[in-house]
Amino acid sequence: MQHSEGLIRLVHELSLAVNLIDAVEEEAARHTGKVEAIHLRVGLLSGVVKEALSSGFEMAREGTSLAATRLIIEDVPIEVWCRTCQTRQPAVSQQWFSCARCGSPSEVVQGKELELVALEMSDGK
Repeated sequence: MQHSEGLIRLVHELSLAVNLIDAVEEEAARHTGKVEAIHLRVGLLSGVVKEALSSGFEMAREGTSLAATRLIIEDVPIEVWCRTCQTRQPAVSQQWFSCARCGSPSEVVQGKELELVALEMSDGK
């Protein structure tokens, strides 16, 4: 069972990587130069496994204009809005969305992201 779950995860992240490559190639076509690196922010609650996405990206980039492009992934921690403390706080855990300071149940305000935040591009020389 674990083997098939891992394969399903890889296929999911490979699909995300293909879509990312398509979007980056489309944006890069509007500029001169070469894409050196892609910067993503991936939340712990996004449903994306960083290692599987990296592997999927390495497979999907072969034969594209991004074959030498690096994928840089920033982990985004889970933060909640605590009504009691009236502040953003770290969540107690990935399963327990309570304020780490006072323990009150709280609303998740960060940690679900899957965002393309930047492209590093050379000047094409």
